[in-house]
Amino acid sequence: MQRFRSLLDGVRRTVLRPIGRVGGDLLGLVPALIAGAGVFLVVAGLFYYLQPVEAQAIATPSAPSQSVAPYSLPPRVSMAPSESAGASRTASVVTRVRVQALGIDLPVVAAPANEEFPLCNTAEYLVLDKTLAYPGLQQATYLYAHARTGMFLPLLTDSLTNDGAAMIGMWVEVYTDDNQDHVYQIIRVLVHVQGSSALDEPAAVKTDQLWLQTSEGRIGNPLKLQVVAEPIGVLAASSADAHPAATGSVCPDAPKCTTATGGGCKR
Repeated sequence: MQRFRSLLDGVRRTVLRPIGRVGGDLLGLVPALIAGAGVFLVVAGLFYYLQPVEAQAIATPSAPSQSVAPYSLPPRVSMAPSESAGASRTASVVTRVRVQALGIDLPVVAAPANEEFPLCNTAEYLVLDKTLAYPGLQQATYLYAHARTGMFLPLLTDSLTNDGAAMIGMWVEVYTDDNQDHVYQIIRVLVHVQGSSALDEPAAVKTDQLWLQTSEGRIGNPLKLQVVAEPIGVLAASSADAHPAATGSVCPDAPKCTTATGGGCKR
């Protein structure tokens, strides 16, 4: 198992950096080829389109019997799940988000009731008229966190150069409580977003998408950054990987709660 995880991590490091930051070498051309040809990355047959893999209580994917190629370029397939597949799929809530190319790795928790200020050291999922926290379903998964060190600050930092173009093609992993690792690829970066209308598009999404949000300034700044990603596939994950122990904490500089039921603020 340890050998396989080391191999998988090596493959991720080999592929993620070229995807995220386009260089002058051959690997640096991969994101452009993907965008132009409309194809998806598949690593050594580990990604399965549309259908989640079967995961046991502790999912342990076996190592491939032959050497692992760093990437391949199969024809693009439709990522819209069939009605029958969508109907039979069990909703599993997101528990962790990772953008390895940017050093982001956070637990994901439900926002406290009547939240007045987001928690620190975690990401939270959005609830509108429905809960946007179920990767793999025909709707958006929407996660937000502060633009702070150890949180979503790398998203903001990269967005300051060429409106975040270097993030296009990066992989984002979201783990779910049924021991699944849903892998997405960033396709859009939206800067200087503000107002409640910014949630209209993700709320109306009818296919599997991932949205990440963070702030563009200090407390009180209305501008937000949104990053949009589409699914590549699903991997089995261990229970330990899919169930981080951390649950977040009140930020040191959080404002004082104005209501008794407020969450994420100081009391």
